[in-house]
Amino acid sequence: MNNIYFLYLAVFAGSCALTLVLTPLFRKLAAVTNFMDVPADNHKGHKKATPLLGGLAMFTAWISCILFGIVITNSRFASLIQTLKTEHLQGIGSATGQLIFVIGGAVLAVLLGLIDDKIAMSAKVKFSGQFVIAVIAVFFGGVRFNIFPELPGVCTAFTLFWIMLLMNSINFFDNMDGLAVGTVAIAMALFSLIAALNGQFLVASFAALNCGVCCGFWFYNANPATIFMGDSGSHFIGYLAAIISSEVTFFDKSFSLSRFPVLMPMLILALPLFDTLMVVLIRTKNRKPFWIGDHNHISHRFVRMGLDRKQAVNLVHLMALAIGIGILPVFWGNFITAAILVAQSLILLLIITCMQVWLSKKIDAKE
Repeated sequence: MNNIYFLYLAVFAGSCALTLVLTPLFRKLAAVTNFMDVPADNHKGHKKATPLLGGLAMFTAWISCILFGIVITNSRFASLIQTLKTEHLQGIGSATGQLIFVIGGAVLAVLLGLIDDKIAMSAKVKFSGQFVIAVIAVFFGGVRFNIFPELPGVCTAFTLFWIMLLMNSINFFDNMDGLAVGTVAIAMALFSLIAALNGQFLVASFAALNCGVCCGFWFYNANPATIFMGDSGSHFIGYLAAIISSEVTFFDKSFSLSRFPVLMPMLILALPLFDTLMVVLIRTKNRKPFWIGDHNHISHRFVRMGLDRKQAVNLVHLMALAIGIGILPVFWGNFITAAILVAQSLILLLIITCMQVWLSKKIDAKE
């Protein structure tokens, strides 16, 4: 195996291990500071007060790994890394300035979520904060979703929307133990693989880091969860998912055989995006604010079909993995291959929709 792939595995393992160590400490800190999620209405799925500093635990592990990486890269230990191909290291210096602003956006995402966890903010204030974070990432961090490379203005506008969309989608999707963090971990693994195959050393390493952090926290957040990520965590990993999915080069005229690869990040993250679309439509139809939580998420509907909460989450994760792996050949496939695989993914989402709608109607009729 090429040394570069050992580095990706080391980044993943290191970030996962550090998160495993830090999360129990933040669980105790939450109990001491009374930073707890206390169930006060039927919307909550848990029955007892649960620590709510998971997002801060993930961020602390994440930023610690980044700082460690910077120290190693710029120290006498850098000779250990020189066994890698030289071209992999050439972009580190030029990317430092942009990385600072990307990290700044992550800090603000966590802070915004922490404030909302403690004192519920209005939707207007929260959306304004998310917009500021997106602006920092796009205009100062250089993040761009190149959906139409020949139209930079469209790419900029779409990237702003994409960052805000994913922060909210992952926030909405965090409605059962382990659901959101597991789904993002799967997506990060796929993004890291695609970036590695594409020779994007920094992006692949960054995605592997994010995947490790998510997997480490997933251990404690899986059913039955002993700590929640809160809005701080959902904003944080939603922001990271938006950044990584924007930075991976899915389409390039020099190697892409069709335009379909630009759809890959949307399909890899299809389930949280699809779930957000569905609940927004349902809430709008019911004349309710779309930002107010309810039990119309895909996971809740699977529970209504007879699955327990753990089974519902596992089923969603399996579907996310199936769609994500199934869409990978689009990256190098020709037009016909890509078209068939994209159609297959859309049909799978249609099947999920039919299952939810038809079976939910039967359950409602029986009730």
